[in-house]
Amino acid sequence: MRNLLFLAALAAVGRAETFQVATSTYYHTFSHTNPVLKRIKPGDVVSTKSLDSGGQDDKDVHASVSGNPLTGPFYIEGAETGDAILVQFRKVRMNRDWGYSSIRLGLYALTPEYVEHLFSGNFKPDVVRKGSSTLVRWELDREHNRVRLREPASEHIKLDFPANPMLGCVGVAAPGDFSPTSGPAGSYGGNLDYNGVVEGATVILPVYHPGALLYVGDGHALMGDGEPTGNGIETSMDVEFSVQIKKNAKLTGPRLETADYLISLGAQPEFASSLDRALQMATTDMAHWLIDDYKLEPWAAHVLIAFQGKYEVVTVAGTMALKIPKSALRTR
Repeated sequence: MRNLLFLAALAAVGRAETFQVATSTYYHTFSHTNPVLKRIKPGDVVSTKSLDSGGQDDKDVHASVSGNPLTGPFYIEGAETGDAILVQFRKVRMNRDWGYSSIRLGLYALTPEYVEHLFSGNFKPDVVRKGSSTLVRWELDREHNRVRLREPASEHIKLDFPANPMLGCVGVAAPGDFSPTSGPAGSYGGNLDYNGVVEGATVILPVYHPGALLYVGDGHALMGDGEPTGNGIETSMDVEFSVQIKKNAKLTGPRLETADYLISLGAQPEFASSLDRALQMATTDMAHWLIDDYKLEPWAAHVLIAFQGKYEVVTVAGTMALKIPKSALRTR
């Protein structure tokens, strides 16, 4: 039987194709009603582009209205309700020489007494977008993979950091007739804003509709944990991915897998509930993952989480991540 499965897998790989997918239509909802951009098979490789959160492309053209425009949806042949799709990001790379962000922390990230004495969030009008004075422009050095803020300039530190290109939005069509915007996160993925969604990562998502209907967008050249300014360094991206299907996975929310970690995400819209709830969601999902897929005894899964787990704040007042190092899963 194993030989037959191996031969079938080889045949599927042999049928895989590579597609360059461009679009002039972008969506702002994770909806099953949006027309399909491209139908792909498991193993196919898709190369495409995303706009920045304000709707600009790699040529600085405003190709869409702002608000995290999404590239997609991609219909994955054979994906059915109750399955999961595994989206392997083969490439997530900056494709222009600038990005933008705010320079003031969001009020939701600060204590009330500090907010009362906060500096103005205004910098200069029209630096990034006509009519806006709260955004600053970052230089993106693709050759050396760095980001630099030249204006305003600090007298004390150099705001020059290694880039970490990532995608804020990765999701499938939400369950039922729910059509959430590209602003929040949820069980379907959505605007996860997790800085672990980088080149080489695999995002695992539950399937709620035939074909899953995958969307990507909202690239960031760099973003710290929590997204406390309300944005990363927003920019457009070159994106390349392939998809596999796990049948009858019965996931309840998004997961990630990297070379070193299993990661459960307690994904929820910001301000919908506390981070305590997001932590509980991530922890419960990790327990199921370790017990169901890795066949750990329930008590062993609990102990592993307790003594090897690492929590990360993904978005302030929103999502939490729980990471387990794969090195801790070595068999006896």
